[in-house]
Formats: sequence, C-alpha cells, structure tokens
Amino acid sequence: MTAELPSMTPERLPPTVAWRGGDEGHLALLDQTRLPHERVVLRIENLDSCIDAIRRLAVRGAPAIGVAAAYGLLLGVRNARPEGRAFLETARECAVRLAAARPTAVNLQWALDRCLQALHETPNLARLRAEADAIFAEDVTSCRRIGEYGRHLVPANGTVLTHCNTGRLATAGDGTALSVLFAAWRMGTRFAVLCDETRPLLQGARLTALELAAEGIPAQVLCDGAAAGIIARGLVKMVIVGADRIARNGDFANKVGTYPVALACAAHRVPFYVAAPRSTFDAQLADGAAIPIEERDASEVLELFGQRMVCPGVGARNPAFDVTPSALVRGFVTDHGLLQPPFGPAIKAMFGVGR
Repeated sequence: MTAELPSMTPERLPPTVAWRGGDEGHLALLDQTRLPHERVVLRIENLDSCIDAIRRLAVRGAPAIGVAAAYGLLLGVRNARPEGRAFLETARECAVRLAAARPTAVNLQWALDRCLQALHETPNLARLRAEADAIFAEDVTSCRRIGEYGRHLVPANGTVLTHCNTGRLATAGDGTALSVLFAAWRMGTRFAVLCDETRPLLQGARLTALELAAEGIPAQVLCDGAAAGIIARGLVKMVIVGADRIARNGDFANKVGTYPVALACAAHRVPFYVAAPRSTFDAQLADGAAIPIEERDASEVLELFGQRMVCPGVGARNPAFDVTPSALVRGFVTDHGLLQPPFGPAIKAMFGVGR
C-alpha cells in the first residue's frame, strides 16, 4: 500500500525508513523512485513487499537496506506466526529471500545475520523487534560519528565531488559521505559540491542534489562522463563517496562509475575518500575480486522515464557497481575513526584483530 503526501519543500522530506506503530505496526519507506517530484511513503506490511521495495530501489543505500531488511524479517516471521522449533527455520527462510534481493550491499546480510543470532539466543518476536530497533538506532549514531570524524577533511572554499547518493536517503541517519559534508557545513566550512548524475538511475541528480539543496549547500549536477575532465582541470579539491562492500584489504564496491573517478583522482593527485560504517566492511573477503556485482535489468539503460532511447535489437549491460582498488583511496572515514594506509592492518585493528 502507498500513501501519497502533498508536495513539500526538501526540508520536509519524510524519514527514509521507519517503523510505525507497536508490535503490530508496519515499515514505512520513502519511495525513492518517485523523488524528487513526488513524496510517496510505502506502507510495508509483509515480506514480499519489503523484498520488492529493496529490489526496485524504493529503498537503497547499504545502511538503509540493512535497516529495512531487519524490519522485513520481523514482518515475515510475524505474519507466518511459527511456533516452537519452526520459529528459527521460518526466520532463516525469510532471511535467505531478503538476502537475495541485493547481493552486493553487505549491510543487508550483516543485518540479517545479526537478527538471526539474536533469535538463536531468544526465539521470539519481541527479541527480533528489539534487534531491528537497535540496528536502526545504531545507524543513526554511526552516521553522526562518520560526520564528526570526517568534517575536518573538507576543503574550505573548495569544490567537492561526490558520486551516487550517500545522505539521509541512504541511511537511517545523516548519511555516510554526505554526513561528512553536512557536519563540515554546520561547523562553518564553506564549499561547493559537484554531484555526478549517476547513470542510469540518476541518484546523484535526483537525490543528492535534493539533499544538498535542503541543507543550503551550493550544488551543481555533473554528467558522469565529465568528472575526469573537471578533475584534470584542477577544479575539484576533494572527492568523497560511499561504499556498499569493503574487503579487508580496502578494495571496495560502490555505485558503477566510482572507479573511473578514483582513477582520475590518482592521476591528478586529488584526495579520494570513502565514507562507510564498520558494518560495510566484509572481513570474510580478502580483496575486491570476490565482491559479487549485481547485474540489473537492461531496461534501466535502454529506457529513460519509460521511453526507449535505443533502437530495437540493441541490448545493454547494466552492472550496478564497480570495484575500486584500495591503492586509489586516501582514507576511509568510518564510525570508528579515519583509516589510513596500509589498510589491511588498519581494518584489522578496527575489528580488534591482531592487538
């Protein structure tokens, strides 16, 4: 079910993800496929609706997907009403279906694993609801800490370039990369932002520009293909992006188009930073070669707002992400501080390994 809200200013955007009501409540998701022109809140009351919202990017951004999945698991188990030993088995079945919705974003599996562990200890709905609420609250805190740790990196009176959307629309809190910009702006640092449009679904143009406008930060949208040339001309002082999965050597997956931006930064000595919570680091993966890359439907490339842009008989490749090697990264801004090279030991230390 959906509830369409009247047109409103950017400052009044509804929460990206929220639980409404008590134990018999529902998940409310701001439908990001309708932004910036419409504000539509989805009323999610069952597992299938949650999976659909994740797959079609009504909710997106690794942290927000993780929060939504935790509540989606709650809905799946609640509606099934299993008893006894069937409770955990039902939860596992629901988790498998949710995990398959977006294979690249590690926060999705991380949130589900955490919920299943909680149910293994106490297999009831109250415990699952408490864990989902905790994941939500911790993401809000995590976003704030990322902003605090990274705000000093933003160049005064300079131009920052970012790719895709990494703000309040991608998390339960202030965001990851955009949280750094929001925190710097509140601190008094003044700068401008170039938003890569982020083809094919235009998250930078539709979402990041909207969030920056709401905060009063000067922003311009940039064609993805123009980023490298702008960087080469010395017009960008810093690039900061988010991530969907980070291997333990620092290789990371982010929205497709990130890798060429990182290459341009390396060629022209522009600092390239990644902002992400610890939950986006996948300690099970040695490097980026093992990160699964989601391939989405070709129609997203072949069509624009429902109109086919390519002649009949021609297909398209549509990888949703690319992998950027850690050697191109200046630092990772995390909720546990700024990680600097060599990233292997720094990531191990963040997880408390090797101390």
